[in-house]
Amino acid sequence: MNKVDGLHHLAITTADMKSQIAFFTEILGMELVALYWMHGVENTWHGFLRLNDESSIAFVCNPDISKIPIRMGETHAGNPGANCAAGTMQHVALSVKNHEELLAMRDRLRAHGVPVMGPMNHGMCVSMYFAGPENLSLELSYSDEPINQAAWIDPEVVELAGISAEELARFKKPADFTDSKGEVPQPDIATTAGPHLTNYPPGAYEASMRLPDKVIWAAVESEPPVDLNA
Repeated sequence: MNKVDGLHHLAITTADMKSQIAFFTEILGMELVALYWMHGVENTWHGFLRLNDESSIAFVCNPDISKIPIRMGETHAGNPGANCAAGTMQHVALSVKNHEELLAMRDRLRAHGVPVMGPMNHGMCVSMYFAGPENLSLELSYSDEPINQAAWIDPEVVELAGISAEELARFKKPADFTDSKGEVPQPDIATTAGPHLTNYPPGAYEASMRLPDKVIWAAVESEPPVDLNA
């Protein structure tokens, strides 16, 4: 059973929180729902723009981000078909309900001076493309029906990816997993292959991962920055 049932938030770094908030609210029509000091991260803000009650686009901002060089084709793709480094965000596709709403959003974007390419009919979805601040590559899409595995998994690309028939069967229908109600212990950080989180000060990741789960649970602030009862 798939327990991952949607996007909670997609976090994007920014050197200009105000410009990103202005673009996503005034031009795309999303609501700012949270803006606060990021829990457990020094000198860093977190901003959330509402997609729906369960999903958001989030931004992470601190003064050091502006010092990181932008190299198109490495740190940023620059458009939805260009290269960037493995593991980085190539583009973000946001959804709308139907073609009418897609065209309404195209009107909104163009009325704000944002060039838009499309719509294009990809078969599995209809999409249009545009840029956001700081070289974001953005897309708006809708699908009339769920993606059909039988039609959209190309045997040629499966072979090029080095995926065997047995692996493909597993990927198309992952095995069920019986959880232990949260009681599986942390793997040995020194020996497990991971993947592992990186870019921490020396020893900080290892020390954090060896803390008891109840210590991690209690480690960050969980109250909102504004007391509604005050």
